[in-house]
Order: sequence, then C-alpha cells, then structure tokens
Amino acid sequence: MPAAHHVITDVARQIWHDDFELSGATLPLNGSTNWAVRQRRLRGGLSDGVDVVEIDNGALKLEVLPTRGMGVWRGNFQGIPIGWDSPVKMPVHPAFVNQTERGGLGWLAGFNELICRCGLSFMGPPGCDDDFEDHPILGELTLHGKIANLPAHRVEATVDSDQPGSIAVTGVVDECSMFGPCLRLTSTIETTVGSNRFTISDEVSNLSAKHAEFEMLYHTNIGRPFLEAGSRFLAAAREVSPRDARAAEGVDTYDKYVAPDAGYAEQAYYFRLIGDAQQRGLAVLRNAAGDLALSLRMPLAELPCFTLWKNTAAEADGYVTGLEPGTNFPNLRSFERAHGRVLTLAPGASRQMSFELAIHPDKTSVQQVAEEVQSLQRATTVAMSWEPLREYSPAGK
Repeated sequence: MPAAHHVITDVARQIWHDDFELSGATLPLNGSTNWAVRQRRLRGGLSDGVDVVEIDNGALKLEVLPTRGMGVWRGNFQGIPIGWDSPVKMPVHPAFVNQTERGGLGWLAGFNELICRCGLSFMGPPGCDDDFEDHPILGELTLHGKIANLPAHRVEATVDSDQPGSIAVTGVVDECSMFGPCLRLTSTIETTVGSNRFTISDEVSNLSAKHAEFEMLYHTNIGRPFLEAGSRFLAAAREVSPRDARAAEGVDTYDKYVAPDAGYAEQAYYFRLIGDAQQRGLAVLRNAAGDLALSLRMPLAELPCFTLWKNTAAEADGYVTGLEPGTNFPNLRSFERAHGRVLTLAPGASRQMSFELAIHPDKTSVQQVAEEVQSLQRATTVAMSWEPLREYSPAGK
C-alpha cells in the first residue's frame, strides 16, 4: 500500500479539524489495529488554543505541539513517562510568552517540553550580537530563539504499511521577518507500530534571496524515572569541557546525578562525541538500578556539537537534565560565528538534521546500549578539560 497522507491543518487552504483521528480501527498497519494519530485543542488558562497531536504506535505515545514549533510535550512508553515535571505545568500558547521580558529570558515562561527546539536564526543566552550591533532586527538576541514559540501553518499525518508500519506527523513552521531572516522548518516525527523509539527529521530552508545564518539545538529534557540519585550519563566522547566556572566545580562528577537539592545551581558541559560505523554519536541517561535508560543517536555530520545540562534542583523547581545535540554550542551567536560554528544557507538552500530517541526498559537492553558506549570509547581517551576552553566557551581563557 502506498503512503497515505492526511492533512490535519493547512492555513492556506483553511483546513482544521475539530476532532481529527486516524487509527488502526479503519486502517490496519502490518496487521495491527493498535495505533492512532489524534488531534485535540486545549482550552482555558495559558494553554488556550494550543493544538496537541498524539502519535500512538501501540507501545509508545507522543504528544506533539504544532502550536509550539512542533515540540514534543511528553511521551509514555508502556506506562513509563518520558519528560519532566516543569514548574510550567501545561503547554503555554505563544501569545502568552513575551520573549523580551526579564532581560530576554521570557522564553522560560513556556518551557516544559520533552523536546524543545532552540533556533532557528539564533539560540543560546540573551544578549547583543556584536557583529550586528546597529541592526534593529539581527542585533538583539533573546534566550534560545523564536522557533519554539511559532505555530505550524501546515500539519499532516502519513501512514505507510510498507516502511514497515510507519506513522509520521509533519509540520511546517516559518520564522520570517521583513528586513530579517526568512527560514522554514519542515519537521517530521516518525515511529513504527509497536516500536520503543522515534525519529525527528528536520529540514531548515532559506526562503530569502539573501544568504542566511541559522543555528539549531534540540533541548531534550528528562526527569524521573530516568533521572534520580545515582543516575549516570554515558557517552563516548573525544572532548569534554565545562561551560563556565560553576560547571568546572563539578567536572569530576559530570556524569553522575544527585537527589533533588533546592540549592543546586545549573551546570553545563560541552562534548565532541565519537561516531560509530555510520558516524552517529550516542548519548545515554541510565537510572540508578541500571534497568531503565533513554538514548539519543545523532549523525555527527548534521549535529556535531553536544551539550549536557544538569539542573538537579528541588522537584518543585524542575528536577531535570538536558541531552542536547546541536549544530553548534549554545553561546552567543557572535562567539559561535567567530569560531566557525554558525551555519549559512544560500538563497533557496536547505539543510537536514535528525536524531533518534529510544527507550531501554530492562536490564538487558540497558546493558547492551551501555556496552555500545564502552566499545565506542575503548580506542579513544577522553580529552577532559578542568576549566572552560576558549574554543568552546566565552568563559574560557
């Protein structure tokens, strides 16, 4: 059977479904009827008007937010929650997020997703891009860019029994401005019937007649039950360095996690990962007992930079860690440009990025992925820096 495409939203054609559902009840995939794609709209409070598209492959459920840049709000695999407990309890409609407030930190008022993109034209801390200091649009940068607070104008579901049993949702989001960048994100979240994993495949296109810079970071945020006292971060790495003096305090234990601590201040570490035979990096978060883990795999040609964010604060304040593949590190764009990591798209050009997230729900599967990390690391000694490096961080010397 050829792939079947079903439009959920198309602003140009004025299509939107109050109760969209596509399921195995009418379209079995590989003989399975236990799958579905559904859309609903949240009502009330700061979530009013947020669309949620649920992808259910029979074992894994994902809730995608077209209204918030095609972010993934949360997931669940066979009863295991995937995500974190943010102080921001529900998805926030972009209309209620003022990114310029609090010195450019307003982005945090909507931050609660499992996967939240940072970009497209910039990401990292708020500040001024010194190379565009006098430009009214390009000079002022707010935290982590605009894409997470821009709604998709087209969303469609695709199912294909020949893939095998592929279920995908694709959304198109434009980040465009008069006298500024005009970039388009086309994002596809794909899984298969009964699978323990899903893939995000993104394409960023330059719609302008001028060259355009872009940056992308996938802020992948994990809390309990993967994160707890005794959890470990595993990754085969060539280099590891702290972002700043605060992170340097914990270099010896960068890969270990503690219980919630109300006095904890965030720490971040920058990595150059080792590729496997297909030149994919591998990062893993494993619980204390070693019977539950989550992994990310990413093509290093597409996403060469990796950031580990640790924020083991009190539960009420967001007990979370971030596994964050990116095109560059989350520093001010002018710093990243000076070090050759800001990408440029020619007029009409595009660039692809992708990564896979998988759940390992038992000791055997956790041990297998841990041994894979060890095997990748075996031939390479990690170049560990005890202080920030000037090549990777403005705090470096």
